[in-house]
Amino acid sequence: MTGFSTRSMLMAGAMTIAVLMLAADCSALEAGTKPAVVVASVGTPGPKPAAGDDTTLMADIFIFTCGFIGILFAIFLFMCVSAISLGSGRDEERSLTGGGSDEELVTIYETIREGAKAFLWAEYQICFIFVVAFGFIIFILVSHSGASWDFSAGGLTALSFVVGAVTSIIAGYIGMMVAVFSNARTAVSAKKDGEAGWVESFNTAFRAGGVMGYSLVAISMMVLYVLALIYRDYFSIFEDNQRKVDYKNLFECIAGYGLGGSAIAMFGRVGGGIFTKAADVGADLSGKVIGVGDGKKLDEDSPYNPGVIADNVGDNVGDVAGMGSDLFGSFGEASCAAMLIGASCIAVEEAGWSALVFPLFISASGIVVCLIVSFVATDLYIVRKEEDIELALKIQLFLTSIFMTLVLWPVTEWALPSEMEIHGLEVTPFLCYICIAAGLWGGCAIGFLTEYYTSHSYQPVRDVARSAETGAATNIIYGLALGYQSVIAPVIIISFIIFISFKFAGMYGVALAALGMLSTLSTCLAIDVYGPISDNAGGIAEMCEMPSSVRDKTDALDAAGNTTAAIGKGFAIGSAALVSLALFGAFVTRASDNMHDDEKLTHKGVNLLSPVVFSFVLFGAMVPYWFSALTMRSVGEAANAMVKEIARQWREIEGLSDCAGLDFHQRQEWKNSGKPLVKPDYDKCIGIATQASLREMIAPGLLVILSPILVGSLCGVEAVAGLLTGAIVSSVQLAISMSNTGGAWDNAKKYTEKGELNGWFMFRDGTPVDEDKFRAAAEGGNSGNACLRQKGSKYGATDEGVDIKTWLSEIEKADPARYNRIMNGDEGITSTDGRKCVYAGKKSQIHGAVVVGDTVGDPLKDTSGPALNIVMKLMAIISVVFADFFMSINSGNGIFNTGGLHA
Repeated sequence: MTGFSTRSMLMAGAMTIAVLMLAADCSALEAGTKPAVVVASVGTPGPKPAAGDDTTLMADIFIFTCGFIGILFAIFLFMCVSAISLGSGRDEERSLTGGGSDEELVTIYETIREGAKAFLWAEYQICFIFVVAFGFIIFILVSHSGASWDFSAGGLTALSFVVGAVTSIIAGYIGMMVAVFSNARTAVSAKKDGEAGWVESFNTAFRAGGVMGYSLVAISMMVLYVLALIYRDYFSIFEDNQRKVDYKNLFECIAGYGLGGSAIAMFGRVGGGIFTKAADVGADLSGKVIGVGDGKKLDEDSPYNPGVIADNVGDNVGDVAGMGSDLFGSFGEASCAAMLIGASCIAVEEAGWSALVFPLFISASGIVVCLIVSFVATDLYIVRKEEDIELALKIQLFLTSIFMTLVLWPVTEWALPSEMEIHGLEVTPFLCYICIAAGLWGGCAIGFLTEYYTSHSYQPVRDVARSAETGAATNIIYGLALGYQSVIAPVIIISFIIFISFKFAGMYGVALAALGMLSTLSTCLAIDVYGPISDNAGGIAEMCEMPSSVRDKTDALDAAGNTTAAIGKGFAIGSAALVSLALFGAFVTRASDNMHDDEKLTHKGVNLLSPVVFSFVLFGAMVPYWFSALTMRSVGEAANAMVKEIARQWREIEGLSDCAGLDFHQRQEWKNSGKPLVKPDYDKCIGIATQASLREMIAPGLLVILSPILVGSLCGVEAVAGLLTGAIVSSVQLAISMSNTGGAWDNAKKYTEKGELNGWFMFRDGTPVDEDKFRAAAEGGNSGNACLRQKGSKYGATDEGVDIKTWLSEIEKADPARYNRIMNGDEGITSTDGRKCVYAGKKSQIHGAVVVGDTVGDPLKDTSGPALNIVMKLMAIISVVFADFFMSINSGNGIFNTGGLHA
């Protein structure tokens, strides 16, 4: 009762602050701080009077207030999670582990934490070297502007790059450490009986995700804003007691911030992705497909699988730290692109500082809205059973989008001038609001479409699972077809958003649409991080051999997390496409500043029929495939080494394979007889994944970073325009296809492990059977584990029948040969309606087929697919930062003078 009262008071406090902020905005409107109507065209280089400076204070109050609210709320959430103890004794209500499992749980928790910290430290050492080296390259190349050198521009851009990189590292590290800190506590919370276990475990995982969500958005937003304020003073000139600011150069230098975040995201996504999927694929193949000893299959996260700790470490370094850096990069790049394009419009400049930093207002508003709505899941719509989890998470996303739609209109109307002319378009605040709303709701649509194609609640994934009746090959074919089909609707939606935004407000509108998609980033990150935390909690519960009820809760949390993570991937891909296009616009805008008015690409556009442009469109479309080939092969090689190491340990560590082949009850009997339980060498597998990921992440990273620099230097600005066009178009299609294919295979496996395929597959022993009637019975609801309840006096059955899992467990002990025949599909099981069925649950031959599909899809959905978001963004932001350098070489035509530009 006390805890609820405290949360309620904090909730009321948060709402009060939000109301006071809105009241302050309304007061500002009434006082007449809204910018005057200004109609202007694209600005020319040089300092402009900083008109509207009275809006600076309001911008400071708005951004810093929202930012500090986000950080304070993240601290509050962390305190809620840390209140759960891993030990026993003092606080019996909160300390839920019992007896001898305490020490083992803490040991596993510490092993996962140390493994994750060791990997990140090794990765960040490489990143620090890269930051210094590439920062120096930025300083030299950006400083070069034809015949002269501007070391201030190079130095400030390099500084922005370093600040962005360091902030990205900090954000990723915070997220990973909070996730590791919370996974064991989620498992402990799940030990509570009844509704309390569901409430505590869900709230723990969700709040832990929120720590990263609110801290990342708040820190990244405030750091970017402080950097902008510092640069604003540097680029200010005071004449006749009037401040004039060179906003064009200011925001061009700020662009380095987005580059720093995206560069670290590349290494985080690729390195972390290779680590996590090498461990995951290696552990799954060894335990679920190959098996131990006589081919006996292991349970998920069996503590006797040497790769299991590496798998759990990978969930944190790839799915949390890598993802956090990725979305930080999206935020930084979208904000930089919008501010850079806005600074090219005299109307926005003259409207004042609030209009220029309006993109940050979108993110600031999102923090407060996401914070208020978050109490719905934890305090209002409380998760009391499995069916509540997925609905609670979806309600979060939907309500956040609704409230953001309502809040963004007054913010947009207040911050922007009544009329603007951007690249020849007459733009109003309402049109900008439409662009933001299109991005916001388009992201929701893409997210829920992604869910349709990747959740086993819907037909597409069920079809993929059922295709495994004839083996892994048909399962893979169905999964690939699903992935290709799933591209259609999201691309149509993205195309519609681009058309609307471009039509209404040019590239500025596209950048605002991207920020609209990212406006609910705090909630999206909280839900995304919630998934790996729940997955890790299930792994810890399995390794500590907690009661099956605990694993049931964590599996349900993880399954819902997979569904909402799929929605998050849809958001990420859609926003990456819009961010990349916005950056493309910023690149064209910056390059055009050094051209004659009649030659500006912002006026005449890029000629697709130009030989150099068309050639590099094709080359750019190839880059994502080259990148994917490198990352997929890296995962394959690392997983191959992992499988061999696991097999070596089972073969050479005395007693390990014997212990691995025992079930829970057999291990208890083994321990009671005085025999020791042998544990594997987890550190060896962690070392293999770490070294492979660090070694293999370099080549894909260099491919993406060097491509635009080399193309721009050798072949010029038009070639870079073609390169970016091809890369963006190709990456979007490939990222959606890969992510959804892998997600479908993953959830097809989970659908199978729940026993939902039982009753669908006929056992063919030569007896004539009407296949249509057999299938109609399954479609009519006589399927799943319930349809295979067994009756009789054998194997623990009663007159009411016994659950198929219990029945099979008894058969395994009493008649191992028969058990193997059933698992291999060589003996059928009679269903409750008299049909002869093939068993299709865990450890069956059909289960092995869907596990193969899942392992093929792992690097698609968690390594190559997500990293393609960064491919298109990083190539675009590099082009923006080096645009002036490209223009300094033969008037933008490159060393080979292949273009047709005239300065």
